[in-house]
Amino acid sequence: MITVKTFKTAVTLTTALAIGGCGVLKSGTSDPSAGSPAGGPDARDASQETTPIWEMFKQKNTETNVLVNKYIWSAAIEVLDFLPIQTIDPFTGVIATGYGTPPNGGRAYRATVLINDPALDARSLTVALQTRGGAVSAATTRAVEDAILSRARQLRIADNKF
Repeated sequence: MITVKTFKTAVTLTTALAIGGCGVLKSGTSDPSAGSPAGGPDARDASQETTPIWEMFKQKNTETNVLVNKYIWSAAIEVLDFLPIQTIDPFTGVIATGYGTPPNGGRAYRATVLINDPALDARSLTVALQTRGGAVSAATTRAVEDAILSRARQLRIADNKF
């Protein structure tokens, strides 16, 4: 039968070893490669340090970098202003609209726009158009993309004049 004193000693020893294993290894306090040949599999670089377990709970950098071109973003909203916006997310670069009829047009469209690069470039823009009857021709989609990119270039030129 294990006595209470033996149990307390075992718990204390286990706790001390667990806490000691979480400490930071500082250079100069001990030789991490002692007992193993230089360059052996157990040898450590003296500059390598371990980190305590509580470092994992520290607050990390929460800054978010938006990787969306602001000119294409603004131009897409302006060119497609006849469509009601359903969802918009500047962090992922997605604009989803509902059905709407363009000025002097008879057919209702809806669009999903993806801006996936901060460059003012055609590769940064993807537009998907749909009518109530189905998909739209590639020429119509290309015309909308060209209109958005043209307006984005105009916005950039106007922004750089001042």
